Amino acid sequence: MKFKGLAIGVPTEIMKGERRVAATPETVKNMVQEGAKVLVEKGAGEGAYFSDEEYKKAGAEIVADAEKVYARSDIILKVKEPLFNDAKKKHEVEMMKKGQYLITFLHPASPANHKMVKDLAAKGVISLTLDGIPRISRAQGMDALTSMSTVAGYKSVLMAANRLSKFIPMVGTAVGMIKPANVLVVGTGVAGLQAVATAKRLGAVVYAADIRPAAREQAQSLGAKVVELNIPSELAIAPGGYAQKLPEEWLLKEREALKETVANADIIILTALIPGKLAPVLVTKEMAKSMQNGSAIIDVAIDQGGNCEITDPGGVTEKFGVSIDGTKNIPGMLPTSSTWMFAHNIYNYLASFVEGGEVKLNREDEIIASSLVTIDGKLVHAGALEAMNMK
Repeated sequence: MKFKGLAIGVPTEIMKGERRVAATPETVKNMVQEGAKVLVEKGAGEGAYFSDEEYKKAGAEIVADAEKVYARSDIILKVKEPLFNDAKKKHEVEMMKKGQYLITFLHPASPANHKMVKDLAAKGVISLTLDGIPRISRAQGMDALTSMSTVAGYKSVLMAANRLSKFIPMVGTAVGMIKPANVLVVGTGVAGLQAVATAKRLGAVVYAADIRPAAREQAQSLGAKVVELNIPSELAIAPGGYAQKLPEEWLLKEREALKETVANADIIILTALIPGKLAPVLVTKEMAKSMQNGSAIIDVAIDQGGNCEITDPGGVTEKFGVSIDGTKNIPGMLPTSSTWMFAHNIYNYLASFVEGGEVKLNREDEIIASSLVTIDGKLVHAGALEAMNMK
């Protein structure tokens, strides 16, 4: 039996507004049938509309105290990174123990998470981040980043529509026609393409920018007007088709190419990411300042530092008359759909390296190599080390 003798803990997420949970009754049942003891914190699934009773029927033990979930578990499954637990007056990392495994979205390259991942290493926790899973064929069923990006791209446009001071579609009135809103989507991977499609459905004039030719073509096929960035393909594309970190001089050229479209945009959706690394700053303070009053920026890339220079992580602010949204848990706003996808992704990932009740991390495997963050008391994640200037 795959999970024989292992205790797997599923605590309640404590990030403000986070309604997802790391396991559904369906995935709990799968783990229990494979020999695991699954400890679910009381009420952990309520935000996503999964009741304690459903988890009990699936074979889980409901535990009233978060600290006990951490204390009794060999493996912790979470959605978001460990945070300070106000109810317990201590950080979730403090509740963990040496040799414990943590699987979640850690976003270790993000500056806001640097101290936390260092603390995980000091504690002796073996942590793995789901945002490090490579987009390769055998990892498709584990790719929580793609699943959550689908949700984030869709929801980000709806969030922007709520903040925008004008209509999105063209509207005919008795006193004349109101022009449609201009929407700029920067980064047309999974999240960006969903944003393009959603903005088009709402009737916007959509512009799209990406340094990768294939990504631009996909955005164009959905009806977006492409903003030419003139970045050479050999600089833009990393192995696997991902965006690559640009040298500083080319990043400056990319910003320059975006300036005019940014100034004319009513909505900007920012989704440009470099796997395992800090997100590039593509909209500077001055560029944001050039936008019209009443415009909106949704910085979907905020979990990895953000694409806008003046985004406040986790908050919504108005600067220079522009609403800038740094919400860090957009997929949590669609908790039932996102939890269903996430729970299956994290189950498939865990199942890939556990056999006969033993965790077997093959650090030569590219999935493990790119998602392992801390082990043996050390921080080993390349993107985090680079972001901290420790590489």
